Amino acid sequence: MINVTKTFLPDIDLYIEYLKKIWISEQITNNGQLYIELTEKLRAYLGCNDIQLLANGTLSLQLAIKSLGLKNEIITTPYSYVATVNSILWEGCTPIFADIDSETFCIDPLKIELLITDKTTAILATHVYGNPCNISAIENIAKIHNLKVIYDASHAFGVTLNGESILNYGDCSTLSFHATKLFHTGEGGAVVTKSKELSDTIYLMSKFGHIGEDEYIDIGINAKMTELHAAIGLAVLPSIDSIIARRRDVSIQYDQALRSLPIEKPKIANGVKYNYSYYPVVFNSPEDMRRVRGALLRHDINPRRYFYPSLNLLPFLSEESRQKCPISESIANRVLCLPLYYDLEKLEINLIATIIANELK
Repeated sequence: MINVTKTFLPDIDLYIEYLKKIWISEQITNNGQLYIELTEKLRAYLGCNDIQLLANGTLSLQLAIKSLGLKNEIITTPYSYVATVNSILWEGCTPIFADIDSETFCIDPLKIELLITDKTTAILATHVYGNPCNISAIENIAKIHNLKVIYDASHAFGVTLNGESILNYGDCSTLSFHATKLFHTGEGGAVVTKSKELSDTIYLMSKFGHIGEDEYIDIGINAKMTELHAAIGLAVLPSIDSIIARRRDVSIQYDQALRSLPIEKPKIANGVKYNYSYYPVVFNSPEDMRRVRGALLRHDINPRRYFYPSLNLLPFLSEESRQKCPISESIANRVLCLPLYYDLEKLEINLIATIIANELK
């Protein structure tokens, strides 16, 4: 089976060296030495001000919402993974969906402005497939209307815009370090902030809301990253540049193999240093997508419908959240993400391209 992605497993001897440090320290969690080391190394690699490592990307979103004290309505994108909207709902807020830009697949700032009411407290925008949102427009809207901004940057590890980390915008950005991501800790996530006060709040909330044995300050949960997960991250991080470079090569090979076919891809903005998180293709019709998907599956090739369904159509939403988003709905019905990982072979890429071409004749 050729899957849509494949977890990068670091050198096992390097991982064991980190495990030995855990065994020597006898500390598995609670701000151990590997957690601290990974925090510092990620801050340096990503070029961000402050980063809090957490147990997973969904908790990162939830704590971002909670730490900003958000209530009522949050304007968000219908084109993302379900964790984005689930986090809004879990924190007792109402998602209001603004349709996406047809070229970038990210939330359309013009649609955001039309949806702002006196109940709106924030914008939660996803850098879809690691492709940055229209940050300048979103930040301007937020400033005019006094709104908080969270960027779901789960796909955007290492992405920069005009030389600046994409994580340094908004009130905070969240990351996922799930095993399917470019950089991973098996399970894990993070929140990047520019405000020390906000960072301290997230830190406290992620550790039950108390410091030491006696100082209970606020309501909190357990969202800590363990030493075992930090060890995986430390073993993966030295390979991240070569992982991204290899995925770039695979993406270029796909571009060449698929160049004559009737498909479209999201447009990457000028000034973006991209990380090649995904290889999405959008077909002319849902029928074409289903035919290609079926043919690939018959050859033991497993693409994924990232992202389907359009989130505004989820069955558990309230009527208030069921806005029409025709662009998102259309793309969600026609998109497939093709297999993309560090050791995908040229022969496999050509096979995938040939199957797609045969189905689109």
